[in-house]
Amino acid sequence: MTDRLGDLTAAGVAVWLDDLSRVRLSSGGLDRLRREQHVAGVTTNPTIFAKALSDADEYNWQLKDLATRGIEVEEAVRMLTTYDVRWACDVMRPSYDGSAGVDGRVSIEVDPRVAHDTDKTVAEAKALWWLVDRPNLYIKIPATEAGLAAITATLAEGISVNVTLIFGLDRYSAVMEAFLAGLEQAKANGHDLSTIGSVASFFVSRVDSEIDKRLDKIGSEEAKALRGKAAVANAQLAYERYTEVFSSDRWQALADAGAHPQRPLWASTSTKNPDYRDVIYVEELIAPGTVNTMPESVVTAYAEHGETRGDTITGAYDAARQVFADLAAVGVDMDDVIATLEREGVEKFEASWSELLDGVRTSLAAAARGAGAPNEAAKGNAEAAQRAGGNA
Repeated sequence: MTDRLGDLTAAGVAVWLDDLSRVRLSSGGLDRLRREQHVAGVTTNPTIFAKALSDADEYNWQLKDLATRGIEVEEAVRMLTTYDVRWACDVMRPSYDGSAGVDGRVSIEVDPRVAHDTDKTVAEAKALWWLVDRPNLYIKIPATEAGLAAITATLAEGISVNVTLIFGLDRYSAVMEAFLAGLEQAKANGHDLSTIGSVASFFVSRVDSEIDKRLDKIGSEEAKALRGKAAVANAQLAYERYTEVFSSDRWQALADAGAHPQRPLWASTSTKNPDYRDVIYVEELIAPGTVNTMPESVVTAYAEHGETRGDTITGAYDAARQVFADLAAVGVDMDDVIATLEREGVEKFEASWSELLDGVRTSLAAAARGAGAPNEAAKGNAEAAQRAGGNA
């Protein structure tokens, strides 16, 4: 049988799962994906946790204990989510050990409501790092203006970081600068750079969704011909910047001290438009040293019919630049597109976080009454969170 995910891995793409739940952990499903489907990492977000907590009886005992102790809802959310992430880190530990700390990582996000507050972001990153207490953890920090300084400060503490919600090339360059500065400070602080990891989560399908909407509004034949091209071109040009930064003398000095590069991670890789091939954001973004985090539906789709055609990025830079020249020619304002996506990305995760809090609050109340499983109101909150946050 053809091992398509194995071929993808051999081409230099680390396959990560964009999902986590206690059912997936307790059933052994995550471990099977690691052993049988080449899944080498896990990413989470507030929407994923809201759905997980609403669907499973496995949380009831912990909810009951938290309710008995009178734990406030925000602390309860942290206790519930870090429990799952800690467990997932243990499941993925063989991948971490086998890759010398590069893969086998599991991500947990800081409260998105503090995305514009550097000090609070750093404080929460440190608290989550302490709570989970696993070397293969990643702390997810949004790439807002305030987040850039938080990324540097968190890495300087020796804490590994997944930078999330990156949409534009200039912001991506700023993220790589924050990473280099963080490692330089970590080295000065006496940390072992070989233990510090990082990925930069560059969002893909949401770019097409936003630009396609604008192209449809423009309505010309030239505009319509550009639908579905921007997201891949954007990511391809991001990889070009990655190769430039991580071939510099500045980076080489850190590499000589044991540092691993901050790999680009393609996020939001499920196809939002049913007219597009369901694995387009995997097939068209294959290059060495990358990560692609996928919901299980995309993992399964690629295993069934994905095509690994070698490096589909490196030779595409000129064509990608032409896509953006054509977008500008028909009137698409990329600066406004990127600003809109970043603002909406943070707002969606804030909404999902609020729904997660509401769901846990409802479940704690039910547990305190001895009602057992999360009730329909909690499930409704989770469904609302899923609609608000969507797939990462």
